[in-house]
Amino acid sequence: MNISSSGPPFQRKPAQVRPPPAIVTAAVTRGVARWFDDQGFASLTEFKLGNGRRADVVGLNNAGTILMVEVKSTPEDFRGDAKWLEYVPYCDGFSFAVPPHFPWQILPVTCGVVIADAHSAAVMREAPRHPLHAARRKALTLRFALAAGQRLSSVIDPRL
Repeated sequence: MNISSSGPPFQRKPAQVRPPPAIVTAAVTRGVARWFDDQGFASLTEFKLGNGRRADVVGLNNAGTILMVEVKSTPEDFRGDAKWLEYVPYCDGFSFAVPPHFPWQILPVTCGVVIADAHSAAVMREAPRHPLHAARRKALTLRFALAAGQRLSSVIDPRL
């Protein structure tokens, strides 16, 4: 076979290369934090709840509304994790945040969906709202304030 006269023997399709899941998760988390800020919410990442679980991103606004977002970088990450059900009782609204290439239609319709990258985020489906009981709201708000203060103190003095 004379490949010089007939062109290339095969055509290669460009490989679709995606960054590792940890890089995607960090980018989506940053986009969610920026989105929260744009919506008037302060946010914390890796926020420990009263049940011992750790929410990926939590937002608190001046009206006391608490929103939680669970970041999923791949469909396998979502399918292998059911602990998100334990976050819902600790917020007024729960959403998943996923990267643009994620098939977000596989996520439960009972949750909100946010598409995010490192720079911004867009709501694909609003999170259903279910108001917290006043005692739990107070406990979470105090926990949020304490965590935020401790994190700020550790920036000022890392030994704390």
